Amino acid sequence: QVQLVESGGGLVQAGGSLRLSCAGSGRTFSNYAMGWFRQAPGKERELVTAISYFGRNTYYADSVKGRFTISRDNAKKTVYLQMNSLKLEDTAVYYCAAGTLIAQTVDEYDYWGQGTQVTVSS
Repeated sequence: QVQLVESGGGLVQAGGSLRLSCAGSGRTFSNYAMGWFRQAPGKERELVTAISYFGRNTYYADSVKGRFTISRDNAKKTVYLQMNSLKLEDTAVYYCAAGTLIAQTVDEYDYWGQGTQVTVSS
């Protein structure tokens, strides 16, 4: 099985940047597509971005396109989310997830991290 641990969240002012990391374990880590989801209070968990096995294909939600960048380092078993030009509406708990293919719904991912809080202030 794959275990995932997120880190890098925190408090940042609007317009600032953060980089989230998701460290994985397990021999099959590099065989999984990875996604970043977020969940704000009162809202459903939504896909922010996803990346294929070797980083050749990516997906971005329209709300973050041009501001966020997903990347992965399979040698380090880590996936990253670089977040720039942060907005108040980016405030949420961010989760990384592993799945067989890039997918947009939570039920299509097999493994989840515990989440890391990102809070954007004015």
